[in-house]
Amino acid sequence: MKKYLTTKWAVITIAIFCSLLWGSAFPVLKVSYTELQMVPEDTIAKIVFAGLRFLLAGLILLVGLFIVNRKALLVTKRQVLFLILFGIIQTAIHYYFFYNGLANTTGMKGAILVSSGTFFTVILAHFFYRNDRLNIPKMIGLIAGFAGIVVANWGQSFQLGFELKGEGFMILAALTGAVGTIMAKELAVGIHPFALTGWQLTFGSVLMLAFGLPQMKSDAMVFTSLGLGLLIYAAVLSAVAFALWYSLLKYNKAGEISIYKFVTPVAGTILSAIFIPNENLNSMILGALLLVAIGIVAINYRKRHSAGNRS
Repeated sequence: MKKYLTTKWAVITIAIFCSLLWGSAFPVLKVSYTELQMVPEDTIAKIVFAGLRFLLAGLILLVGLFIVNRKALLVTKRQVLFLILFGIIQTAIHYYFFYNGLANTTGMKGAILVSSGTFFTVILAHFFYRNDRLNIPKMIGLIAGFAGIVVANWGQSFQLGFELKGEGFMILAALTGAVGTIMAKELAVGIHPFALTGWQLTFGSVLMLAFGLPQMKSDAMVFTSLGLGLLIYAAVLSAVAFALWYSLLKYNKAGEISIYKFVTPVAGTILSAIFIPNENLNSMILGALLLVAIGIVAINYRKRHSAGNRS
């Protein structure tokens, strides 16, 4: 597996594939909210829907790993504590903000805003890694990226539109996702990437369901064939994307693969414009996409260039 996951063409293909899957999640969830008749302000319904999605995703991975390599499922008591904490942060808290934030903003804005997680990761890495400090090239990349986020929130009338439970929650989702990336890289030593993904999704989703189900109204979600199909697709994309991404993260430097995450906001924005009614590309969105892509590419290109000079 290590030989395959360190081959350049394989790394590029898998990283872009994961980013495309994550990008498709934005229109899928927005359409799901409408199809299941969930109102934007119903926080509990969003928590339960997320819990169902990630429980199914976690079980898909755990059952599959049990069939293929059941020894990989075994973890130590210390690792169990980490997996529970990781599930709380990366699944329960992260997707609480993600699901409720996306319900109160557009799919295109959400795709761009959540890409700020890449920039938060760079900032956090400054404090966790001595050889990954902030420098002028990285600062330029950060400025370009966050400028894109600001531009995405300017309306047609050139007024800044920002709501805590919408755009604010998407940025908080990006921040918790960045924390999860550092945790996975630093603390998941000795855990099979598929087991890491399966256990943390399961632990996090059980917490979400335990919290949400007792409080959910009976008519909060109305399942249809399309709604059920979207739920299954969302679960499968999470299982596949996270498992493959953590596999790449285990055998490659985070900076060398995160450059391909610029595909996520691009894919999310374009797919939202195609599948979500009343969402259209405009000059502000295109400008924001360009700035975010420049920021992510600049940060990672400079990092890889500098690393090559040191070697």
